[in-house]
Amino acid sequence: MADSAVKVGNASEDPSTALMLRVREGDADAFAELVSLWQDRLVTLFLHHTGDHSTAEDLAQEVFLRVYRGRTTYQPTAKFTTWVHTIANNVAADLRDRAYRRRERGVPASASASSSQIGLDQLAVERSGLVPARQADRRELQGIVQDAIAGLGERQRMALLLAKFEQCSYEEIAAAMQLTVPAVKSLLFRARDQLRAALAGYLDDAT
Repeated sequence: MADSAVKVGNASEDPSTALMLRVREGDADAFAELVSLWQDRLVTLFLHHTGDHSTAEDLAQEVFLRVYRGRTTYQPTAKFTTWVHTIANNVAADLRDRAYRRRERGVPASASASSSQIGLDQLAVERSGLVPARQADRRELQGIVQDAIAGLGERQRMALLLAKFEQCSYEEIAAAMQLTVPAVKSLLFRARDQLRAALAGYLDDAT
């Protein structure tokens, strides 16, 4: 993994890294602070990814569990943000694999894991500069965006979330998803292109 690509010269510059170093030394209060600092961010990230709040909370808790399990071997060779997003990506991948195995066995997928139809639709429009051409079409637009988001590949969706919601750089996304920077750029280009194509009839020409 390319964690070393994002160096941390001084842990004090990154509060999360400083907290994680305390957690590594067995400081329970530091772990509680870390959970408080990241709880809402991770739940929101997974909410956009799965479309279900209960599932998002469960996945966030799984991330914290893995963070705690990995505390003794943690090394600040990268920003904590990169490390925790790597774990979050792995948790999302595990969810995807479980859903795939259910489909292979003919078990219907749960609504919570089927698509990211809650939240990301608004994010995709507001953060990408896509503006409805007609105010009256907002409700119809929401349905179109939801379908477009649901049509994105899981990796495209995660890359888009990290870029637009978490405001990660290409390098940070590449490290978190264990991809090259060109691969990340390709994922984001295809995701945005797919969204724009789906929304073409609802956007101002100026965008």
